[in-house]
Amino acid sequence: MSRNIRVEALDQIPLEQQQIELVERKGIGHPDSLADGIAESISQALCKAYMEECGVYLHHNTDQGEIVAGESKPKYGGGSIIKPIFVLLDGRATKQFDGITFPTDAIAIEAARNYLRSTLAELNLERDLIVDCRLGVGSTDLRDVFRPCDSKIPRANDTSFGVGHAAFSETESIVKGVSDYIDGDLRKKYPMVGRDVKVMGLRQKDDITLTIGCAMVDRYCAGLAEYLEMKEIMKDAVQKVAKTYTARPVQVHINTADDIDNGSVFLTVTGTSAEMGDDGSVGRGNRCNGLITPNRPMSMEATSGKNPINHIGKIYNLLSTQIARECVKKVDGIEEIYIRLLSQIGIPIDHPLVASAQVLPSCGADFVSISRDVEGIIEEQLADITCVTEKVIRGELDTF
Repeated sequence: MSRNIRVEALDQIPLEQQQIELVERKGIGHPDSLADGIAESISQALCKAYMEECGVYLHHNTDQGEIVAGESKPKYGGGSIIKPIFVLLDGRATKQFDGITFPTDAIAIEAARNYLRSTLAELNLERDLIVDCRLGVGSTDLRDVFRPCDSKIPRANDTSFGVGHAAFSETESIVKGVSDYIDGDLRKKYPMVGRDVKVMGLRQKDDITLTIGCAMVDRYCAGLAEYLEMKEIMKDAVQKVAKTYTARPVQVHINTADDIDNGSVFLTVTGTSAEMGDDGSVGRGNRCNGLITPNRPMSMEATSGKNPINHIGKIYNLLSTQIARECVKKVDGIEEIYIRLLSQIGIPIDHPLVASAQVLPSCGADFVSISRDVEGIIEEQLADITCVTEKVIRGELDTF
């Protein structure tokens, strides 16, 4: 059966030439990102358990988790958690199959705690965290079984769509690059820098402003002077990283809500605002490309935690992003490309109702040639769609 692939040319102002561009990234310690990371770690743990016990991947969706903020009393040199952070693990999982009973709640709780242990080193898991699991059982008509290398293509579990785009604009690249730098090199050198870092990018014509909220860890900060010094170090470092992506002027602002005169600053015990007043939910943060991009088409589906077997909200968002990047990498003459994949519930996932590619060609580019090459890449990627499942389970594709 042939696939319904449609490629069309866009006639619009390229993003880099638009007057205003907004880009956001919530770092790995932001409460929304913590919820995403926990949900995805549970899905991967369930897949591993299912495969080890019965040689198949079974239906599950763990994309409904919540983080309820605790209460804390940070102070220079080290404060304390007054009320634990509460984590609710929600969703659906297959608990019995072919005579085998799976300890799904225990698997989920262990996966959540392991993820938080690796992400928030300053969090005392025994004292400062409560994890509650309320995994149910999925609807019978939506359950599916997937065997690796099986010729059978899973059927879509929903009528939904996924969206992806490429290439990144300079502002998008800056926001992602700065966030990665803070989470990597900067934090290794300066442990005061917490895991909860939000980077907001604004481009007005050719002027770029980065507003960064960064939770500082109190035990590594002796006083206000050291806190202010760390802000200046971060500002200078971020500006240097940003300039590797652009020749445009870049301004950097760190923790703009600080009230220095009254000594009110973004100081935390554990490096995340989840310890005091900031809740988190799966799917409320970054899309699967790692960014929140209101200038681009986006899907509201949460990618993290959905099963990687036949859940369109996961597979099509990841695949459309992968297709867009492949097209920009392999096809000359593409300035921007937007991929949209729409499923029909019950239809094999490699045959979407439509696979749409909207291309903004470069000036003078041969659109007929571009269209042919893009269609070929979409065809190839859809034919190999089950590879997305394996990549997700192995942790090779980011979901937030």
